[in-house]
Amino acid sequence: MDLDELLWAGADAQAQALRDGTVTAPDLLEAVFDRIDAVDVRLNAFRIRYTDSARAAAARAQGRLEAGERTPLLGVPVAVKDDLDVTGDVTGMGGRPQFEPAEQDAPAVARLRAAGAVLVGHTHTPDRCLWPFTETLTHGATRNPWHLDHTPGGSSGGSAAAVAAGIVGAATGSDGGGSVRIPAGFCGIFGLRTTRGLIDMGTEEHWHGLASIGPLGRRVADAAAMLDVLAEEDHPGGLYRDSADADPGRLRIALSWWTPLGKPPVEAQRKQAVRETAERLRALGHEVTEADPPLGPRPTSQFMVRYLRGVADDAAMLPHPEWLEPRTRRIAAMGRRIPDRVLARTRAAEAGLDEKMRRFFADFDVILQPGWTGRAPRIGRFHGSGASTTLSAVSLGIPYFPTWNVLGYPAAAVPAGRDSGGLPMGVQLVGPSFSEHRLLSLAGQVERAHPWAGDRPPL
Repeated sequence: MDLDELLWAGADAQAQALRDGTVTAPDLLEAVFDRIDAVDVRLNAFRIRYTDSARAAAARAQGRLEAGERTPLLGVPVAVKDDLDVTGDVTGMGGRPQFEPAEQDAPAVARLRAAGAVLVGHTHTPDRCLWPFTETLTHGATRNPWHLDHTPGGSSGGSAAAVAAGIVGAATGSDGGGSVRIPAGFCGIFGLRTTRGLIDMGTEEHWHGLASIGPLGRRVADAAAMLDVLAEEDHPGGLYRDSADADPGRLRIALSWWTPLGKPPVEAQRKQAVRETAERLRALGHEVTEADPPLGPRPTSQFMVRYLRGVADDAAMLPHPEWLEPRTRRIAAMGRRIPDRVLARTRAAEAGLDEKMRRFFADFDVILQPGWTGRAPRIGRFHGSGASTTLSAVSLGIPYFPTWNVLGYPAAAVPAGRDSGGLPMGVQLVGPSFSEHRLLSLAGQVERAHPWAGDRPPL
């Protein structure tokens, strides 16, 4: 396999090639840099690339490989979303950096570095990771490799675009309301929002428990290999990478069209993609039944209280909140109106929702739902829009995502074909807490039966 083909093969295949000695870590990295030079002027996926430090890391990784050491990502180039600290670099989170360069890595970055992954650079996010599109006044628009006039989603848009464009085989994302699943769906790759607490996010709780870190990859195996590095070492169930190849057994799958806002309109092609996924699951031997979680409307207020107050608390810690974009400042102002007692009551109410879902998951193993309800928005769709207008508009696309952030459950974004305009479509698979092994096994089974990673965007 030549280097260009290896870039498209994904992180797991790259790790295997490095172990086999058919490519060296320095040569693979230079191919990544060549790819960035060729396509990122159009995509704008990276805020910065770590040319010198990455070359040094690739050389060290090659030495470890030649000494016989093996890790899931040893020598593999990966991208890091610009919400995680990388030693020596600022963490911009989509805007003008508010702090000096980091003196130490975020825990997830430290784990990647210790495993020998080669950090290529920081990828773009919307301002403070607020939105499901990646466009900022500071850095401009990040574009979808499948159609440059459309967004790759957000807030992990830069990471998803870099993976979909064949630059890196895996990248970190984070998901506080769909921010891994939305860009994975928009870009036709696999993404996994992980269980709250599975991956160390440091001492601060993000958006009052809504957010977690998750991997993005061209294939299920890529994300699984990254999760083996990112997750705590004592996780039960063995290696996540092994689960991607394992037979999940016959599962009871609930096909749900429910959201806390009722059953919203879903664009016809995307609704059909969900139905076709259900038929594919049945053909694989699973029991698929239409059934809705018994949660009612409460997750909506749960999410909004924690999201708005989370943004406000984030902004309050910044030395220069006046540098934030106008609609970010407005969202923060809304959040400041939420009293501590309301936040505390909201957090306490999560237990009741979790108890209802525990009973639901006694009858079902996995939930199948739509992803984003329509086509990926065009670049500039929200440029100049105020906070309320933007929030109302994106709410029409995201209703199937936030409930699982409220509960802290894992959810996988699985590609489900492309629409008539050539844009990818996706569905999501949801499980109870710490069911990542099950979701990876099921998604891996779907991928083996209906591969998606061979399709390449027409850059």
